[in-house]
Amino acid sequence: MLEIPVSAQCALCRSSVESNRADEKLSKFGNGLNKGILFLVSVPYIMVGTVGFLWYRHNRKNKGK
Repeated sequence: MLEIPVSAQCALCRSSVESNRADEKLSKFGNGLNKGILFLVSVPYIMVGTVGFLWYRHNRKNKGK
């Protein structure tokens, strides 16, 4: 099996993870980092979904008139 090392994190995230190398600390820090990433990814989708829903509801009201 071929293994290729990949650096997929930004420099700030990578240095933060490397500075918290203790097992107990790393799992807590990594868990928080993952939740932060999920939050940052989900906000744009929620915003676009809300705007799309409001636009759909507005157009549906106007067709009924």
